[in-house]
Amino acid sequence: MTATPLLDARELVVSYGDHEAVHGISLEVHPGEVVGLIGPDGAGKTSTLRVLGGLQRAAAGSASAFGDDCWKARRALHSKLGYLAQRFALYGDLTVDENIQFFALMYGVPEWKKRRRELLELVGLAPFNDRLADRLSGGMKQKLALACTLIHSPRALLLDEPTTGVDPVTRREFWRLLADLVSAGLTLLIATPYLDEAERCTRVLLMHEGLILTDARPQEIPNLMPGTVVEVAATPRTAAAEALAALDTVVDVSVFGTNLHVHLVDEADPMGSIREALGAQEINVESTNEIPAGLEDTFLYLTRTLTPPLSTEAP
Repeated sequence: MTATPLLDARELVVSYGDHEAVHGISLEVHPGEVVGLIGPDGAGKTSTLRVLGGLQRAAAGSASAFGDDCWKARRALHSKLGYLAQRFALYGDLTVDENIQFFALMYGVPEWKKRRRELLELVGLAPFNDRLADRLSGGMKQKLALACTLIHSPRALLLDEPTTGVDPVTRREFWRLLADLVSAGLTLLIATPYLDEAERCTRVLLMHEGLILTDARPQEIPNLMPGTVVEVAATPRTAAAEALAALDTVVDVSVFGTNLHVHLVDEADPMGSIREALGAQEINVESTNEIPAGLEDTFLYLTRTLTPPLSTEAP
């Protein structure tokens, strides 16, 4: 990409005392993109968002938004950027209407009542405008938080695990809302622990222990994993996993539901070698199927090998 990024981090380091949470990462977010920061708890996702949102100062490196230093221009930045925190941070003793009004007045939004009506319709909370925030369900609270984040019409949104803890139906509805916002011109940087949400992103940054392991489009990520993945159904499963892990050509054996995913490299006949190894241990093999590497397979591979950051350039 050649366009100037809206959000840009270079060799970014984030520390808490002696603990370094983010280790010199670099990333860009361009206008109209949906970029996913995906990784488990402790990966450094929230720390990265906080620095880019001007809420925390970087220990080293640089972070800019809309061409300005995120920390130095943090007050001006808040008029262009929306930040949706991981934890519900609104006022439980205020109604839905009152929460949005508070943020509208804080940002100095003109004609905020009209804007509030539009947002309540957008997020589906218009019928609940008089309900106290504390009496909303988890999903409804997230929709209210989104409405408050959008009240000043930001150009980009930082979202920190917005769908964690909500039911699958609400999660799907929330992503529909985000898709509508992107269609209207908004740019998103979203942190999530859910690998299945990667497919909804323009680009995905897989994070682990303060590092970005890869920056690529979702469909490109499995290409970073060499070798073959075989799905194995065998009993007893624990004994099967131990027997397969002992093979020289097996990189890893992972549990997926009731089956095993076996990652092999430099193996001419992967299913034959698997059946031979399990047969030698008198383990019952129900099925072996070669399957495409998935996002979770690739993420596990990258976290195990702890390779330097990888990237694939998007056009």
